Amino acid sequence: MCGILGLLLHDSNVDAAPEICEGLSLLQHRGQDACGVITCGPKGRFYQCKANGMVRDIFDANSISRLIGGMGVGHVRYPTAGSFNNAEAQPFYVNSPYGIVFAHNGNLINTASLMQFMDHTAHRHINTASDSELLLNIFAYNLQQTGKFRINEEDIFTAIGGMMSQVKGAYACVAMLAGFGIIAFRDPNGIRPVGIATRKNGTGNDFIVASESVVADAGGFTDWEDVKPGEAVIITRAGISRRQIAPPATFAPDIFEFVYFARPDSVIDGISVYRSRMAMGDALAEKVKEVLKAANIEIDVVIPVPDTSRVAALNLAQRLELPYREGFVKNRYVGRTFIMPGQQMRKKNVRKKLNAMALEFADKNVLLVDDSIVRGTTSKEIVQMAKDVGAKKVIVASCAPPIRYPNVYGIDMPSRMELVAHGRDTDAIASAIGADLVIFQTLPDLVNSVRQFNPSIGAFDCSVFTGEYVTGGVDESYLQHLESLRADNMRAKSLNLNLGALEGKGGGGTVPNGDSHEAKTGASTPVNSSDDTVGLHNTWNM
Repeated sequence: MCGILGLLLHDSNVDAAPEICEGLSLLQHRGQDACGVITCGPKGRFYQCKANGMVRDIFDANSISRLIGGMGVGHVRYPTAGSFNNAEAQPFYVNSPYGIVFAHNGNLINTASLMQFMDHTAHRHINTASDSELLLNIFAYNLQQTGKFRINEEDIFTAIGGMMSQVKGAYACVAMLAGFGIIAFRDPNGIRPVGIATRKNGTGNDFIVASESVVADAGGFTDWEDVKPGEAVIITRAGISRRQIAPPATFAPDIFEFVYFARPDSVIDGISVYRSRMAMGDALAEKVKEVLKAANIEIDVVIPVPDTSRVAALNLAQRLELPYREGFVKNRYVGRTFIMPGQQMRKKNVRKKLNAMALEFADKNVLLVDDSIVRGTTSKEIVQMAKDVGAKKVIVASCAPPIRYPNVYGIDMPSRMELVAHGRDTDAIASAIGADLVIFQTLPDLVNSVRQFNPSIGAFDCSVFTGEYVTGGVDESYLQHLESLRADNMRAKSLNLNLGALEGKGGGGTVPNGDSHEAKTGASTPVNSSDDTVGLHNTWNM
């Protein structure tokens, strides 16, 4: 999972970089591995700064001052099992045609055929194993087919249509053409979120594109609109042009955005994340009441696992007329454990991140409410912490159903063996995490909790719960392929190598089994060093 942002200011003499960096800090929860900004200044020149690290660490006054221009694109990257090179930090750039900057959130599932197309037909070099760079080059190839000295909006819409007909998977993207404007588009299923908003500025308007509405709210932008599935939006200082590019498909936003990833103060596809989590708590309360009655267990206190589950836990406690207490104190200077780049790091960081207060646990039957249980690593440590400070019984209630299948659309759950619920029933899951009892939300209740706020959405991507993938093209052989790539990556990391694939935005890029570039991409062209930033000067750490 990643965060994307594009900004175009009406006054081209005002630099967009400070506001882009502020916006990226509001999207930091979507990715803490790497970040980057590219701006477009006078005469269409690009200025870049990107590196591994948090927004606050990479963008100081000096680096921001070097990012010149009244429009730009920013990105925060979420780490998976892939490379941690600066070269794979986004946004990406190609100089031909016309100069394109590109940021992507999601994951492609047909990268093998696309890489073959790049080599055999397009003759374009892909320097990393990131499918974001691949997607950029597919777009660039289609745009180049116009053969024009100068392009217009019609040409851009045509190129996006050609690209959408070639790629499969999840993608929410923002691009920038040198001296032209900002472009946003979304996959035909609308799996990943992106929207646009405007702000009055003198005689014209400023425009923003972002993964979540909270960025627009903080910047004083209004009239937030989600980019529709399969839609493309072109933004210039003259205004906005929108067009439905892809033919109708099942609109299926990822329900995990509402469960965990998105900020509670965001609105995605017309649904308040905060309200949906309140509804999850109400629905979960009924399930908890039913299970506890059958188990003959009485609860003394409801305690949330910070932070995402707080809203749901409070509503659950109110519905069951039970005391709600903050039993865990959180160290806010440790990142989100779900998006930590390795299992051992996640485990070590749980106790650094949370401290259990004995006052709220001692001699009590405690109901811990969490948004979901993924690997079980965090849950096991938290349950043990509760017992270490004297809890009699620890019951865990999850706002999401058991996660038994990998996500192929940009969330770091590619290996089924890593999922604590895979191949286990509820009792076995409880045993695995050391809880006395585990209670899961039902899938119909979860879907209803979200859909009730926008009944026009007929379906959600619930593949991590059902194993059904809305885009098609995902079978057992594909899942085994992903898992083997992940195993290769983890072995490479243990050897402190930088081999690349499954890059931080969710990655479907191919991974080498050996050292050759041909093994990596099917191409035979020479390779730049993996630490090179090709074609565009990087001002990081100057």
